[in-house]
Amino acid sequence: MPRNVRLSDLAQLAGVSTSTASRALNDHPAINARTKQLIWKLAREHDYPFRRYMPAGPIGATGTIALVVPRPQGRDTQLDDPFFLELVAGLGDAARERGCDLLVSHFAPASYDDLASAMTTSRADGVIFLGQSSLHHAFNRLAAADSRFAVWGAQLPDQAYCSVGSDNHAGGKRATLHLARLGCRRIVYLGDTEAPEVAQRVRGYSEALDQAKLRLEPELMVPAHFTVESAEAAVHALLARGIAFDGIVAASDLIALGAIRALLHEGRSVPGDVAVVGYDDVPFARYSRPALTTIQQDTVRAGRLLVSKLLDAGPGGEMRSERLATDLIVRESCGG
Repeated sequence: MPRNVRLSDLAQLAGVSTSTASRALNDHPAINARTKQLIWKLAREHDYPFRRYMPAGPIGATGTIALVVPRPQGRDTQLDDPFFLELVAGLGDAARERGCDLLVSHFAPASYDDLASAMTTSRADGVIFLGQSSLHHAFNRLAAADSRFAVWGAQLPDQAYCSVGSDNHAGGKRATLHLARLGCRRIVYLGDTEAPEVAQRVRGYSEALDQAKLRLEPELMVPAHFTVESAEAAVHALLARGIAFDGIVAASDLIALGAIRALLHEGRSVPGDVAVVGYDDVPFARYSRPALTTIQQDTVRAGRLLVSKLLDAGPGGEMRSERLATDLIVRESCGG
């Protein structure tokens, strides 16, 4: 076999014509699956530059959906975040039900040009972006040029693109009112405040305080990234400053877990001294000690909605944004 393998060499090895080998590499529907697989196997074994010809997913899929995660503000994308994994599982199950492949991209767009590149270089039938980050206006601009995408995220004013997400305002409000009804009077909001989804949770937190006749105290608005370590450090710092509080509304379950770890380390009991509510209801929430009270998001329904938006809209079809209801799951970290 020559060192630089030619298409005719692959064809000879496979016992087919050069034109058949070419059409197999290009995933031509006239070529049967067995021949395609043989040609791709030979191309791989002999280092033939074939990958640009490969289909977006395995043979037999009725379509392919690309999953792209924009870069969050001011930090690296955390692909191992439990809620992210739950949402990907929901999307994967929904895609499988429709006979589609789900491809998770390495690409982390941070600008309009990045979003446009994700669309124009993808061979998928559509793209789902997990999160809006700071790209709301860029998504609006993208919608004018290409409608083959949907976004997991908040619904915002003047939105021109389709988003599916939870009712974050209601979730934040419900979590805070639960603590207020339990008798908490100095309730911390712990987490990010910039991303669109969490900004709506903060608005719900603020409205709940007002409804409960409690003051919004700037010192109780405590920033933390979506990691256990960041939340743990933030609560340690809060306690070191001597700031009194008896409740925490966390922007995620990871943040809530970090808060509980810090409180227990400092000799505070949960929920005796401080009651804690998380957000997401990821699997470990029910197994933590104490088990975590949290706001549940329906990742199964979210996955089905996002997939159906892409597959059922048709070319140029309009996709309507939708909000999913959230639910308060009461466990040991603040009962009642």
